[in-house]
Amino acid sequence: MKYWIFSVFTALLAYGAGCLKSLVLASNFVFHKNLRRLGSGNALISNFRRIYGWKGAAKLLLVELALDLLPLAVGALLFKSGDHSDVGGALAGFCLVLGRAFPLTYEFRGSFAILPLILMGFFVAPSIGITLLLACGLILWFGRYFSLSALGGAALLMITVLLMVDDVLTVRLSLFTAGLVLLRCLPSLVRILRKSEPRLSFERDINYKFDEKF
Repeated sequence: MKYWIFSVFTALLAYGAGCLKSLVLASNFVFHKNLRRLGSGNALISNFRRIYGWKGAAKLLLVELALDLLPLAVGALLFKSGDHSDVGGALAGFCLVLGRAFPLTYEFRGSFAILPLILMGFFVAPSIGITLLLACGLILWFGRYFSLSALGGAALLMITVLLMVDDVLTVRLSLFTAGLVLLRCLPSLVRILRKSEPRLSFERDINYKFDEKF
């Protein structure tokens, strides 16, 4: 009976956290400025880096990590009593990714959920988390598409859990999580094929200088 209660609580907490945007939380509690006004996509990254630098990026990442780690840690802790912390982490990871990719609060239009996918891998097995972190980072660096990085991570999660994890429930939850990411990335794949998907740029954007008044 208690595991049903733990499961429902973990699922609600994780999905709720997934429906929250770290950018909004950081705007209200860390930077005290609406960061969404900086733009979206590459413009947001470039403008944010220009104004706040790498220290600001580290703060934003910490907000994202705290938001994602909370439900994962709670899920793992609740199921630890039965020696099933990996199941709790996998359940929290599935619901967290569901919230990130298809948030109810934003009309089910969310992100590619790369970071929650990687963090979930650490809670299932540290070696899986490290593998996902390295693979997603390399794909993003060389491919410059967030969707390709997410797809690579999802595919790798499927392969690694099938090869390395014995618990059936953990494997199923991990496969379902990877499936969510694949589903979320399908429209982006079509745009990549049509060459209409924006690529991540690490170059400094100086367009704002043309808007300055002299």
